[in-house]
Amino acid sequence: MNTNLNSAPNLTQRPPRSPRVRLGGFVILARILDKGRAELAGTAGEYKYNNPIDRHWFRFTGLTPEALKAELAQGKGDGDILTWVAEKSPHQRAAWEIQQWSAFHNERGPDGDVETLEFFTGRVGGLSQSREDMKTWFDYLDLDDHVSFGGKA
Repeated sequence: MNTNLNSAPNLTQRPPRSPRVRLGGFVILARILDKGRAELAGTAGEYKYNNPIDRHWFRFTGLTPEALKAELAQGKGDGDILTWVAEKSPHQRAAWEIQQWSAFHNERGPDGDVETLEFFTGRVGGLSQSREDMKTWFDYLDLDDHVSFGGKA
């Protein structure tokens, strides 16, 4: 195991990359990598690797959080991880499938059930009482990251 995790982000000082940042066409992946590297380095702060949003990517690719984390522990960069994903993913996806999956998740908001809607509005309301433009989970995550590090809602 390569313990050289100097490139691991310190998520107590700044947030991981936005879930909207695409890596290999995948939304969420860059954020997952940041959180995994930070967890290995002990600098994850409040961020959780393999949280419910991350699990969408793991299900889509068929890879396990443990396998990805083992690759990250070897000190692999984003490009090497993308190569590994392409080679090892049990669910090989065409570029159009990745694009469609990413587009869906980029625009995915809370499901229509009352409990989920209340949860979402409560979380957004805890960050800002005036932001009526928050419609998607990614909107919420970006706002939460911004506010958590001193930004104004």
